[in-house]
Amino acid sequence: MADVLTFGIEEEFLVVDDRGRPAHAAAAVLDSADDSGAGELQQELTKAQAETATGICVTHDEAVEQLQTMRTSLARAADRHGLRILACASSPVSAGELPAITATPRYQRMAAHFGATARTTLTCGCHVHVAVPDPETGTRVLGHVRPWLPALLAVTANSAIADGRDTEYCSWRHQEWARWPSAGPPPRFASHADYEGVVDAWLRAGAILDRGMVYWDVRLSEQQPTIEFRVADVAATAEEATLLGVLCRALVATVLDAGEPPHLSNEVLRGRLWRASREGVTGHCSDPGTGDLLPAVEVLKRLTEFCAPALGSAGDTEFVSEGLARLARDGGGADRQRRVFANRESALDVVDRFAVPAGAARPAPA
Repeated sequence: MADVLTFGIEEEFLVVDDRGRPAHAAAAVLDSADDSGAGELQQELTKAQAETATGICVTHDEAVEQLQTMRTSLARAADRHGLRILACASSPVSAGELPAITATPRYQRMAAHFGATARTTLTCGCHVHVAVPDPETGTRVLGHVRPWLPALLAVTANSAIADGRDTEYCSWRHQEWARWPSAGPPPRFASHADYEGVVDAWLRAGAILDRGMVYWDVRLSEQQPTIEFRVADVAATAEEATLLGVLCRALVATVLDAGEPPHLSNEVLRGRLWRASREGVTGHCSDPGTGDLLPAVEVLKRLTEFCAPALGSAGDTEFVSEGLARLARDGGGADRQRRVFANRESALDVVDRFAVPAGAARPAPA
């Protein structure tokens, strides 16, 4: 395992009250959470969100354990305040009011500068960091992984029910997040200097206030020597988040030493991402090579075949095979949200199903 790339996973969650509405109490929950020793608990843009970040992981078992431990720690802390932690990428129940912005200078400045874009954003993503040796290599890797972004979005699409209705999208979060000027797929860069030129131009235009606001679906991390996949919804379960994580890791490992990235325009890629956000893992997705629409599970099968040596070297082959089989059988988070919602058209039922348990038990797919 010495040559296996390391990775880490960040998850964003909603803090909700007993009626499923976002509650402006994330700080209190974070302050009272037990120190799990598994990673870090962090504040987010709004007071109704909490974030977890694993430490550096080598195996999928490490990642699952850390994610599950931190989820449970947050859920127990929330329960002590009469609240719950929700693993949904958009709020199933209408917030009823604008989300309050976390009172840090950076977040307050963002709210003042970006107005309603910041003040109405209440979405939760899952971010995967994969180690790369240097920024130039990382920039080249970005170009190679771009065509696979729709398939990665489909894996965790988990925001079908939002504001009390079926949005008719599997990842409504992806649609909402697109309002930020720096969001969406990155272009194909000629070099790391090309990458830096775009970031500098955004800073000078005021389209971002700092480098942390580069919100591309995959980017170079500002804090770690990694590339960071940001395309995905927060996953319904820790196992599904880890499935995303090891797929991202295998993809990076597979293309790490590849030559020139393929040519794929951002206009075409945006269209493919739209389709993935619409249909999720049980719908159709564009084949990265041909652009033909195929069942998303078939595109994911092609991804595992493309990355088979890397998955094998990391000991992830069986974990990925079983995870994708469960998604094909049970549907993704969005499909399970819809099944729960369809029973009574109750968004609160979705909250009840997707709230993180405060005990050790893990919810079964609906």
